[in-house]
Amino acid sequence: MTVKYSLNKKQKKTIYKIAIAIVLTIVIFFVLRSIDDVILHAILDWLYLIPYFVAGGDVCRKAFRSLYIHGQFFDENLLMVIATGGAFGLGEMVEGVAVMVFYQIGELFQSIAIGKSRQSISNLMDIMPEYANLLVDGEVSKVDPDEVEIGNEILIYPGERIPLDGVVVEGSSSINTSALTGESLPRDVSSGDEVLSGCINMNGLITIKTTKEFEESTATKILELVESSAMNKAKSENFITRFARVYTPAVCFAAIALAVIPPLLSLGSWETWGIRALTFLVISCPCALVISIPLSFFAGIGSASSKGILVKGSNYLENLSKVKYMVMDKTGTLTKGVFKVQEIFAESGYTKEEVLEMAAYAEIGSNHPIGLSIKEAYGKPLDLAKVKEIEDVPGKGIKARVNDRLIMAGNMSMVGLSEQSLGTTVYVNIDGNLAGKIVIADEIKEEAKEAVVQMKKQGIKKVFMLTGDSKEAALKVKDELGLDGALSNLLPQDKVDRMEDFIEAAGEKELVAFVGDGINDAPVLARSDVGIAMGALGQDAAIEAADVVLMDDNPKKIALAMQISKKTIRIVKENIVFALLVKFACLLLGAIGIANMWMAIFADVGVMIIAVINATRAMR
Repeated sequence: MTVKYSLNKKQKKTIYKIAIAIVLTIVIFFVLRSIDDVILHAILDWLYLIPYFVAGGDVCRKAFRSLYIHGQFFDENLLMVIATGGAFGLGEMVEGVAVMVFYQIGELFQSIAIGKSRQSISNLMDIMPEYANLLVDGEVSKVDPDEVEIGNEILIYPGERIPLDGVVVEGSSSINTSALTGESLPRDVSSGDEVLSGCINMNGLITIKTTKEFEESTATKILELVESSAMNKAKSENFITRFARVYTPAVCFAAIALAVIPPLLSLGSWETWGIRALTFLVISCPCALVISIPLSFFAGIGSASSKGILVKGSNYLENLSKVKYMVMDKTGTLTKGVFKVQEIFAESGYTKEEVLEMAAYAEIGSNHPIGLSIKEAYGKPLDLAKVKEIEDVPGKGIKARVNDRLIMAGNMSMVGLSEQSLGTTVYVNIDGNLAGKIVIADEIKEEAKEAVVQMKKQGIKKVFMLTGDSKEAALKVKDELGLDGALSNLLPQDKVDRMEDFIEAAGEKELVAFVGDGINDAPVLARSDVGIAMGALGQDAAIEAADVVLMDDNPKKIALAMQISKKTIRIVKENIVFALLVKFACLLLGAIGIANMWMAIFADVGVMIIAVINATRAMR
């Protein structure tokens, strides 16, 4: 997604002020050079206050509010006013104006960088629809999306954004999902297909029956996630915040000591040490750190969101860079989750058709991929009146009474054969007798093998798989994808227990991530160091439990998320090291009188501009 950005009014106004201040300074400088009268020259020197206030009038106002209204003595605006005011008091007029002009240039760079970074997230915010075309008794009216109730029908015209989640009941079209997934390839939909809010209807007129209220729709959930991401700060951000609180007052007191103590000890004139103290003060501003570090994380999160990767906060982005072990679910994550009945086996006294029919009726209300595959293989209409007393047995299967016959369809423990968990074989029990079994297969995603290779390139030491599937099916996927290990026949609680084992074995410094499809993996997603939900469009459990949400089902985006994370952290570290090295070097040079005011300007504004420009690299 390309970020298109244009300057706002405030930024344009800042550019005009900077340009006018520079022109006025140059004019005053050359006018004063032509005046030989010393007294007149000294009086006219104060003309430099004009470009000073043109460039820094708003800085002076902010400094006044910080001091007299909020009582903040160590605000960066106040530091600028003190330093530049001191320069004027010591007759360093041009330097005083230069400090303010370059400070404003730095602020402009910061504003533009934040604007570009924010724009990438604003593009995501555009998924929020403004209205819905409500269809009632053949009449269409535009209403607010939150007025639409579940079960209402709405029309989506070509070019309009879908306002609520629903199912197509009439018409066909192509849907642009790029705002949610980052993928530009449109998806064809027709009657019976699910569509999600935030996507754009590209060509045909479609009628949708809503399945969720506006507050629970995908677009609203995503925006809530993105808006709250700023609340979760990384350790690097919190460190810089704490550092600035201590550092800023410390250097202010150091500057005062530098201006007062040496002259009292007859080590030089008050003017000499006053200039050094002011230079020290200008150098000391921690702008580069305070601005560039949060900006780097903000840019990284914005970059990820443009690729359909939603990160709930900079702390999770930072943690993602520390992940060394990747634990993955199988179905829907490494495999397509599209099951098909491969074989049917019947025990004596039963037919294959009877086994399949009874299993289909037991699964009549199921939306699980295995249940859907059984109903699809049966291929005949199911009469709901034949089914009574349906009971879902978690981790085992389904009980149902069909035509007064007790049907149990599920794993081996469900039918009393062993304590194994649900795999790719569904056992069917009729009135207490084993009637047969249905073998179901799932297909590995085309991108899965390359995804594992790319994760290893991003520093993942080992990739493991946890699955409720059979041992044979798990080993087949493990061998084909080159995984480092696979644990099978696991219930949801078993996965949490195994994740506990992985985390304990990894230690504190190396983190463990879990990747699941978000349907039944919420407990283990929440327990992992970093929970990654894949293919989470419309999956509320995934959005709630995971730290990172991949909006489509492409496993290669795991490595992309890690790449963005590592690049962001690398930029953060570069800015911290660069800013501190330059700051402390220039502070030392300023204290001993080697660094002048112009070097101070570079140490403050120059370092900030360089750090901000470096931070914007996280957007690419």
